[in-house]
Amino acid sequence: MSERRIPLLVAGLAVVAAAMAGYVFAGQNDGPGNPQSSERHAEVAAKGQQVMPFDLNRTTHQFTKSATGGVQSVTADDPADTEQITLIRGHLTEAAAGFGHGDYGDPAAIHGTGMPGLRELQQGHTRIEIRYAETPAGAQITYTSSDPSLVTALHTWFDAQVSDHGSHAEHG
Repeated sequence: MSERRIPLLVAGLAVVAAAMAGYVFAGQNDGPGNPQSSERHAEVAAKGQQVMPFDLNRTTHQFTKSATGGVQSVTADDPADTEQITLIRGHLTEAAAGFGHGDYGDPAAIHGTGMPGLRELQQGHTRIEIRYAETPAGAQITYTSSDPSLVTALHTWFDAQVSDHGSHAEHG
């Protein structure tokens, strides 16, 4: 390799490393020991408290992907916690109604308007069937679409949710 190419290579690697270090959203570069992940989780939890009426520390979000979309559920960690169950059900009832009209304002307020998959879900909302249902310890929203690009957007959105919520969410 010529002596002129080495500085260019080093400069190029520095640009790539800086770009990768600065890109943290929905789990990018997220992992144990990364201080940005705990900062992001704290930011999302604080914003979540302003949007979601239930206690994130007493509930669990679960996002289960399927071939046609997926299921988002929120359950009280204590199945006898009727206060949290009532709050979960009220919130998910409103969320499902909003999502059915393309209103994803709550997730945008918590995760940001650039959240992966969000724009596609807003734009394609008429091609997504959204069903709310109660569960014994909370509620769930089922998303179904025959449009492969919207199924991909839902899966991407689910991944971003799980990553951003940290210990308050999991894949199903």
